[in-house]
Amino acid sequence: MRKLLLCLFITIGSISVSPLQGHHIVNAQKPIPPYAKWGTLAMKKTHERYPHADIIDYLHIGRRSGPRTSTERFKLWLKDNKKEFGVFINIEFNTQTEKVVKITFKETKK
Repeated sequence: MRKLLLCLFITIGSISVSPLQGHHIVNAQKPIPPYAKWGTLAMKKTHERYPHADIIDYLHIGRRSGPRTSTERFKLWLKDNKKEFGVFINIEFNTQTEKVVKITFKETKK
């Protein structure tokens, strides 16, 4: 084991890294989508409802807009020690104030 570590240190130490000259690295950030805060809430409420399950996938399905309320729709895929399953989460909120009106959950096998 010590020989392996010694070889690793020697190899890493012998690699020289030269800075890129004349190149500029740009850190482009994607804009935050308008549903992001609702997705965070969906994951939080799902974790509260299924505390022993891991959220392994997330999908924003879309928004249904109405005259007074709108609904953000998500599908989360969960896994616990017994099974994997999907959960559809609908977050209905007041379009003007963004106050949550209702959150519903529906489990699915697909």
